[in-house]
Amino acid sequence: MADIKAETRELNLYYGDFHALKNINFTAEANTVTAFIGPSGCGKSSLLRMFNRMNDLIDNTRITGEVFVDGKDVFEKNLDVDNLRKQVGMVFQKPNPFPKTIFENVAYGLRVNGMKDKSQIEERVVNSIKQAALWDEVKDKLRKSAMELSGGQQQRLCIARALAVEPALILMDEPASALDPISTGKIEDLIFELKNHYTIIIVTHNLQQAGRISDYTAFFYLGDLVEWKDTKTLFTNPSDIRTQNYITGRFG
Repeated sequence: MADIKAETRELNLYYGDFHALKNINFTAEANTVTAFIGPSGCGKSSLLRMFNRMNDLIDNTRITGEVFVDGKDVFEKNLDVDNLRKQVGMVFQKPNPFPKTIFENVAYGLRVNGMKDKSQIEERVVNSIKQAALWDEVKDKLRKSAMELSGGQQQRLCIARALAVEPALILMDEPASALDPISTGKIEDLIFELKNHYTIIIVTHNLQQAGRISDYTAFFYLGDLVEWKDTKTLFTNPSDIRTQNYITGRFG
């Protein structure tokens, strides 16, 4: 399972009596981008949050089946959830920088995880900001507040923060939906670069975006993973009429 970064087997998720995910079997291989598409409320973000156990924070949830990240069962009894979340970077819909300096935003996770060597922290922070294609814009402002950055820059800073702890998997929940077209283009270019080093799963409502950046696309409807295949095939030759109706704009 060495080159499989995320996998679910017979996964079911319930919020109280509501069956949010139904028997999901899914695999994300290393160094690929998978897009989750489908109408609102169909289970995309719920599945995304399974991989770093963010659903634990929601009351009255029940799960059956298995979830693996980097070959490890995320629901194993003695699993360190903090360590799991270090392995699984998360980027949210709205940029959420901390009210700290640009440098400290990226260093935060390193310090929380016990890194004390200043030169090591500095090296990792600089490399992560460079990886997030933000260095040229902020290299002279590292001690300024992250709140002074534009929305697109803040989102790339949040990506740098996720990269700093060297995750196995990066989850992105509509990372460009709050951004203007130019910032969105920068985020998409960045995702394309990052897949050389990381495995990425992205939830998006933007079908053109899924077509541009993903290797694989999974279509969800009412808690079912209806179909999941390479992006070009799913968009040009879907197997299920529900997928066809969604991608041609008949509903959603």
